[in-house]
Amino acid sequence: MKIIKSDSRHCIENEKGETIAEIRFVPTESNLLIIDQTFVTDSLRGQGIAGRLVASAVDTAREQNKKIIPLCSFAKAEFNKKTEYQAMQANRY
Repeated sequence: MKIIKSDSRHCIENEKGETIAEIRFVPTESNLLIIDQTFVTDSLRGQGIAGRLVASAVDTAREQNKKIIPLCSFAKAEFNKKTEYQAMQANRY
């Protein structure tokens, strides 16, 4: 499955062009990305898709030299689990 990237979300679509998984984030004027939602359709849950989307958002933040505020509960849990993400987390969060 290919991740489709835009300025405010990364998503995966099915063959009909319907979104079946996505992570949404809000870019700010400062050097921050705020992750506010992660969604995976029921049929794909438990396959690591949401984790791939968080990793994709982290990669984007690295490329843009930004920090992340993980507001969504899944993203927050990923940041707590993966030490390599913690350097990407905004200090003031």
